[in-house]
Amino acid sequence: MGYEAVIGVETHVELTTRSKMFCGCPNAFGAEPNTAICPVCLGLPGALPVPNERAIELTVSLGLALAAEIAPHSLFHRKNYFYADLPKNYQISQFLSPLCQGGHLDVETVQGTTRVGITRVHLEEDTGKSTHLGESGRIQAAEAALLDFNRSGIPLMEVVSEPDIHSPEEARAYAAELRAIILALGVSDARLEEGRMRFDANVSVRPEGSEGLGTKVEVKNMNSLRSLQRALAFEIDRQSALLAAGQEVEQETRHWDEAAGCTRPGRSKEESSDYRYFPEPDLVPVELDAARLERLRAALPELPAPRRARYRALGLDGHAARLVVEEGYGALFEGAVAAGADARSAATWLVGEVTAHLRRLGVAAADTPLAGAHLAELLGLIEGGRLSATAAKEVLAGVLEGEGSPEEVALRRDLIQISDETVLMAAVDEVLAAHPAEVDRLRTGEERLIGFLVGRVMQATGGKADPRRVSEAIRRRTSA
Repeated sequence: MGYEAVIGVETHVELTTRSKMFCGCPNAFGAEPNTAICPVCLGLPGALPVPNERAIELTVSLGLALAAEIAPHSLFHRKNYFYADLPKNYQISQFLSPLCQGGHLDVETVQGTTRVGITRVHLEEDTGKSTHLGESGRIQAAEAALLDFNRSGIPLMEVVSEPDIHSPEEARAYAAELRAIILALGVSDARLEEGRMRFDANVSVRPEGSEGLGTKVEVKNMNSLRSLQRALAFEIDRQSALLAAGQEVEQETRHWDEAAGCTRPGRSKEESSDYRYFPEPDLVPVELDAARLERLRAALPELPAPRRARYRALGLDGHAARLVVEEGYGALFEGAVAAGADARSAATWLVGEVTAHLRRLGVAAADTPLAGAHLAELLGLIEGGRLSATAAKEVLAGVLEGEGSPEEVALRRDLIQISDETVLMAAVDEVLAAHPAEVDRLRTGEERLIGFLVGRVMQATGGKADPRRVSEAIRRRTSA
């Protein structure tokens, strides 16, 4: 018997506000532990929360982009549970009365377009961070735990999908599209490597063709698109194997172990009643007036789907258009095209060399001096024969590191290609004279020796010769 998966994804997104959700502490990543804290985010007696207006507006903006119904009246509730990184022993959340309900997200996969329903988009506060000391890094084998409350109280938006997803690939595509929308709106920088966007998933399996739902398992600790896909693939296989062997799937929470490539048992799955929700007595209801809602609607930028379509109209294939949008390169790409760059060449460099350099540096494009005009200038130097492709990569690195424009970097590093024909031919003649045997074999038809001789000329000129011109010059000389 075959089985199919039923998956719902919960996406947690830390918002890009200057301050935390209910206090004035800075919302910043990487500060020294327990330095961005105050009585409110530590839950000290008598400290009263005040809602972050900007966080509410950002959440509503995403709801509008997902075609959700925006509630004119919503409440914050207390979600009661005990954990060491939750200083108040409750979390302020909108689970029972969210800002945004319903909506959908259309997801493109190789099988076609799938519409994933959105259950709700709501606001809550993030918890602190626990670091478990020990070889495994897990609480079960920890010798001690360190608590950092800097993250406690950061505005956390949760996007809950309907169980409309049926494969790990579909789940990854959904998460990638949601991330692209979040980046387009400026709701969050969505940096997966910093935990600014992370995923939980509810997954069950059922016999193919059936309508019922299997026992639901929640999978946590998925901090990348790759982890989401791998964890779901493992869990689907695990549950399918249990059912095929006549065993039952236990309702529980499991954690994804990236290193081992498997999910591991965590705790029995709670129901919402276990959290004893009740209205937060220290906060008034959130009321959204029509004028504010229309202002937020009017401010929505172009969303990823229509942007991809526009990029395809500029000549990009579907893959390149998707990557430019997903990586948040829209402004760079459009700036380069506006400055005269060929659209396909600009996209190729962005999703190739630019991405590779950024990953090596460990930064986002927005954190570097690179502008669309720089990319257009770099491509112009290549097309004009002033920079080789190899030298252009070095120039790009210099621009990203703040050394100046491509022209300035190329001149400072002495990478401009030789334009003097006399100098170029002298280098070619010198190499040919030094390799008479290879020249004779080339003349008898060993074409592969062209590459060998071009390489020697490039070496002799310090990489500043145009390989195409060198190849042409060698052919002219050897055919004479």
